[in-house]
Amino acid sequence: MKKALMLALVGLSIASCTPTEQGAGIGAASGAIIGGAVTGNVRGAAVGAAIGGVSGAVIGSVAEQPGQCYYRDRYGRRYIDDCPRGGYRRAY
Repeated sequence: MKKALMLALVGLSIASCTPTEQGAGIGAASGAIIGGAVTGNVRGAAVGAAIGGVSGAVIGSVAEQPGQCYYRDRYGRRYIDDCPRGGYRRAY
């Protein structure tokens, strides 16, 4: 019963967030679980949460910009521009 209540509270707490915030929260939670399970210590969970949070935020920010794609120029710098028509969305 306690687990179900906690899951409901977590779900409700991120329901009103932007896609970037939702992605960061879900990524951080997933990363912490995976990092803790793989390494078996708190440091691994913290590193997993950090990596998952950043990755989730990047994915969530792309969802906030429909029709926009991330690209990299020849110098490695990222920029956002319109997605090609009839093509696919690329997120780096």
